[in-house]
Amino acid sequence: MEDGGNPYNEVSKGNNTYIREFSRDTDSSELIWHRDKEDREVTILEGKGWKFQRDNEVPITLNKGDTIYIKKNEYHRIIKGDTDLKISLLKKF
Repeated sequence: MEDGGNPYNEVSKGNNTYIREFSRDTDSSELIWHRDKEDREVTILEGKGWKFQRDNEVPITLNKGDTIYIKKNEYHRIIKGDTDLKISLLKKF
């Protein structure tokens, strides 16, 4: 787990893009609801079986190659899956 209590390891960042890894061994209690301060585009680089949930919507399953869009101030969470997860996170302005 990255310093500061984040449930991910930040692999790299630059040009408004962050590469983050989540371990399949992440404790479920670490994957809590949160809101982003910017619009974001998230692409799954590696992994399968992880779920993404917005507000009160039904969670959707994410696999390698999938892209989701997160609106500013929208509550959402990631639910751990079958493998480690690596994502590309692009801040949209």
